[in-house]
Amino acid sequence: MNGFNFFSPTEFVFGKGRENECGEFVKKYGGSKVLIHYGGQSAVKSGLLDRVKASLDKSGIYWCELGGVKPNPRDTLVYQGIELCRSEKVDLILAVGGGSVIDSAKAIAMGVPYEGDFWDFYSGKRPEKALPVATVLTIAAAGSEGSGDSVITKEDGMLKRGAGGDCLRPRFSIMDPELTQTLPAYQTACGATDIMAHVFERYFTNTPEVEITDRLCEAVLLTMVKETPRVIADPNNYEARANIMWAGTVAHTNIVGVGRDQDWNSHGIEHELSALYDCAHGAGLAVIMPAWMEFVYKHNIMRFCQMATRVFGCNMDFENPENTALAGIRAFRTFLRGIGMPINFAELGAKEEDIPVLVEKFGLGYGLTWGFVRLSSADIAEIYRIAARAEI
Repeated sequence: MNGFNFFSPTEFVFGKGRENECGEFVKKYGGSKVLIHYGGQSAVKSGLLDRVKASLDKSGIYWCELGGVKPNPRDTLVYQGIELCRSEKVDLILAVGGGSVIDSAKAIAMGVPYEGDFWDFYSGKRPEKALPVATVLTIAAAGSEGSGDSVITKEDGMLKRGAGGDCLRPRFSIMDPELTQTLPAYQTACGATDIMAHVFERYFTNTPEVEITDRLCEAVLLTMVKETPRVIADPNNYEARANIMWAGTVAHTNIVGVGRDQDWNSHGIEHELSALYDCAHGAGLAVIMPAWMEFVYKHNIMRFCQMATRVFGCNMDFENPENTALAGIRAFRTFLRGIGMPINFAELGAKEEDIPVLVEKFGLGYGLTWGFVRLSSADIAEIYRIAARAEI
């Protein structure tokens, strides 16, 4: 196991109706002037935004608001948020929504105290300070409620890039599983796929003797395999929703990734799909991650056999372990299809003829790859081709 530092300062406030305590927690963490940052109309129509505002009012917290965050959040709204926070002298940003809203809030939080262009942080610069961020989570997916990561799309060129730093970890995150019960099945499935991808990016490692984090990864994956079909069948299943919501947080605080080398190539490869086609991140991962697995599994067949047997219950073929490894990848793709996810370019709305453009944009933003297997531009093109033509 590699040496590591693990820092997770977020207070997680979990359970039914906990959004009504927003004001108390803002005051606890020193907030007095809050930007409420949110997405479209769902938070308004559901009454969630009104409940949050009422809680802030009750605690005597001044607030202003900025809505309009889109999936694959844009830099243009971030710039608006930075100016609004500066003019209103905001001292805490409260993100009410899912990963896109939280990512946008973190970008604003970095930009307010920074004298340069916040995009510098999405071009390799590490943030040293940011406004405090807190969240009211409405979808289990990105894990942004507990992580120090953020992903933003630059509209000029549609470049989708990430930034990260411990200063971006939320001070508190309110997590009410009931808030996810009105999500369409497709969004729920996209979120579940993202959660599983966050685990797999850590699970496929070249670090030996990491049994504890292997088993933690497998626990989250097994939970998702069990609970996702249950919640797709019954959207109001609170217990399944609760397990999935906490799984999403565990998957991306990095508790399942410490002490081991990680990959993250599938996320980078997918980012170009969702930037170019504006598809849901989880849907793009459903297409890319099994394709990546097919391309790299020979690098460590026994690790893929471990996934196949421990997570998907495949029988071990000791005479030909490759059969087991491939069975596990098929089982993953079959699971994704079963919860309503796309498995190839056509189902996603992507075009095979765009692969050269995708590879070029990947090279501009990420350059050389890292992780489980180091990939060349030709390798990335082949992964896209596998994804384009995938079948079960």
